[in-house]
Amino acid sequence: MAQSQNSTSLLDTHHLQQLKLAKVAIVHTEWNDKIVRELKNGCESMIHSFGGDIIENLAVPGCFELPFACKQLWQHYVNKTEKPEAIIAFGAVIRGGTPHFEYVCKAVTEGILQLNLTLPVPVIFGVLTLDNEAQAWERLGGEHGHKGEEAAVTALKMIWNTRNKFATNQ
Repeated sequence: MAQSQNSTSLLDTHHLQQLKLAKVAIVHTEWNDKIVRELKNGCESMIHSFGGDIIENLAVPGCFELPFACKQLWQHYVNKTEKPEAIIAFGAVIRGGTPHFEYVCKAVTEGILQLNLTLPVPVIFGVLTLDNEAQAWERLGGEHGHKGEEAAVTALKMIWNTRNKFATNQ
């Protein structure tokens, strides 16, 4: 199992202290709301601790709808002055007794991948794919770190990279 404490580069946030007013949008599912709420709470706390701002918090029914909603959210902001510099998609899919789990996980993963290849801002994959609910709590402050906080750090690092490393005018 992946553990955030085993990835020192993920935990290295020293340059994020220089990041000012990062603008992040969150798209999250209503399904498995206890888990998703905790993902969001950890994320929002981390974004705010680095002086960032959550400019949108959009709920959708389930994970299958996440890619569409992320795309629509970006299209809503594209001609506005203030727009998200990263979008984080949060959800949780828990394996059941049918192949539904595999179909939903594959669809949302491929959908978010396509968004990352087509949108001008990163879309962070914050979807937990779990065998059971206990695994969620191991990833929400348990032995596997806090995946909501990690998604926030990922978004902030991508914003920092976009501003400083990938900027077309440099």
